[in-house]
Formats: sequence, C-alpha cells, structure tokens
Amino acid sequence: MPLDYAALARFRLELRGFLHFSERAAHAAGIEPQQHQLLLALKGLPTNDEPPTVGNVATWLAIQHHSAVELVDRAVARGLVRREHDAHDRRRVLVHLTHEGEALLDRLSVMHQHELQSTAPALLGALKRVLDSMA
Repeated sequence: MPLDYAALARFRLELRGFLHFSERAAHAAGIEPQQHQLLLALKGLPTNDEPPTVGNVATWLAIQHHSAVELVDRAVARGLVRREHDAHDRRRVLVHLTHEGEALLDRLSVMHQHELQSTAPALLGALKRVLDSMA
C-alpha cells in the first residue's frame, strides 16, 4: 500500500502547531515546557495503578530516569511540586503537585482547551486522512 506522504505531512504540521502553542504557553507562564508536561503527568497519572514516583513520571514523559530526577529537582526549586517518601515503602519517593503547581496547571489547561477547540477540526481531519490512507 503506498504511503500518503501529504497526509502524514499535514498531520505532523497540525500536531506540531499545537505543540508549538503549548511550548509558547509554558514559556509565557514562566516555566519550561517539560515542567508543564511534568505537572500534567502528575495530575493525570492514574494513581491507583501508578503512584506518582519519579520512575513513573519518567515513563509518562518518555525520558530517562536521571532526566526525570533533574526535572523534578527544578520543579521543586520553583515550588511547583514536592517530594515525599512513600509511607509503605520508604525507598520510594513520591512527587506531588503543590498548590502553586496546581494553580499554574489549571491556568495552562484552560488555555490548552481553548486552543484545542479552535485547532481540533484541522488536527482530527489530518489524522482521519492518514488513517483513511491506511485502510
């Protein structure tokens, strides 16, 4: 089956447009885009199955463990997250949002929802074209 390069290129363009918006929004809020991703991962992590450990954060962000440690260190220094030892396993370190981190995430999430309302039709249309070309 021939690849539809135009469909793939359009999907990447639409996706990259949203990601670029997200990066600019994080910078405008005074944080790094990866810090925003950290806050979102912590808020969205299914805690019943995956406690908010540095290792789980690394998995959710698709980064190396040592990179997640450094990211958490910077977020702790900014007052966006806090660390605590797991009450059931003292070797495990949990990461939680602070009130400041949660408030910042809420503001960024509202901005992202508004952006998605305007960009979703083009993004979904591009994805549909890619999927249709695979059928």
